[in-house]
Amino acid sequence: MNILVLNCGSSSLKFQVIATDLEAIERDEDRMLARGVLERIGTEALITLRAEGRAPVRDAVPLRDHRAALDHVLHWLVSPDSGVPGISSLSDIHAVGHRIVHGGERLTRSLLIDDAAIEQIAECIELAPLHNPANLKGIQSARQVFGSGIPQAAVFDTSFHSTMPPESFLYALPYQLYVRHRVRRYGFHGTSHRYVAYRYRQLSGHDYEGTNIITLHLGNGCSACAIRKGASIDTSMGMTPAEGLVMGTRSGDLDPSVLEFLHHKEGMSFDELDSLINKRSGLLGVSGLTNDMRDLLAEEKEHEDRRARLAVELFCLRVRKYIGAYLARMNGADAVVFTGGIGENSPDIRGRIAADLDFFGIQPDEERNRELVGGREGEFGAEGSRIRLFVIPTNEELLIARDTLRCVLGVPRRW
Repeated sequence: MNILVLNCGSSSLKFQVIATDLEAIERDEDRMLARGVLERIGTEALITLRAEGRAPVRDAVPLRDHRAALDHVLHWLVSPDSGVPGISSLSDIHAVGHRIVHGGERLTRSLLIDDAAIEQIAECIELAPLHNPANLKGIQSARQVFGSGIPQAAVFDTSFHSTMPPESFLYALPYQLYVRHRVRRYGFHGTSHRYVAYRYRQLSGHDYEGTNIITLHLGNGCSACAIRKGASIDTSMGMTPAEGLVMGTRSGDLDPSVLEFLHHKEGMSFDELDSLINKRSGLLGVSGLTNDMRDLLAEEKEHEDRRARLAVELFCLRVRKYIGAYLARMNGADAVVFTGGIGENSPDIRGRIAADLDFFGIQPDEERNRELVGGREGEFGAEGSRIRLFVIPTNEELLIARDTLRCVLGVPRRW
């Protein structure tokens, strides 16, 4: 089955086409046929498209909305010039899978999309106002193009964390606020944490019940997850993605009274405060330079920039604190797994995070760590490391494609 996976942002569309079936999943032989990203939708969009085994095609095309972006992708996919194997017409796409950021408390499993599902996703807009509307645009665009003949499925970022117990997801606020408005911690990046937990089991030989690990998704957005007996029992992001680790432009954990203080001192409105903690803080806010970790490491090394170093150190310290907290939460763990753009590609950051944690039984091997870049998967713990250290590149699109297949076939997911 050829599955088109869509991940729609407010002004972007990322996609993959993945060929899979139950036998391919069992053997881990799914095939990525094409992928791409369209950015700055609504103006002159920047487009990168790539078919399996071919060099990427880059272009700039005016695209007014997500429907126009999807039309552009589909036109390219079926074009003989694209070189996408097995795709010559829209009938060669058998299902569409969508990444949906927020499913709230009701949507805790991947599901086939119908009118009722769309209404439920829309009800979660107030919980994810920057994400769910864009996700819905992707669904509506695909419905307009494919009609009702091709099934569509929704896979929720929040669903993996639905196993958190109340003591993990509740805030210490008056309980009636949870009852009335569902003010609680939901967690995000669940598709990524779930995928790397699955890959860890393949690499380590553990079964689902024997999976006791801490996963670190480190990119422009960052989150940590405590996974015990295969299930998420705690995670760093909260009701929104702003809580937890220091991120590219998000502050992470913050004394809420700081916002009241800034409101009075700076005259900042609620919208300005929201923009402050989500778009102007984190690595960008501390360094005053950039939210890109690669650039900060270069500035630190080449120019000895003090604020670049401070941003990097703050980032690493927050991750280390969460590792310590989750080791206490779980009464130990078998492994710590790094993923995401920074986690997969920055040995320097991994090394700083893992350094001086030998009290917990964490001992990195510097040489092995340096070898794990550019999407390489592997282990970098030293011989005597009681807690194993892994780098596992995430593959959320593959998991979405597999969940979509299972939804279409009516097969329960196994992990």
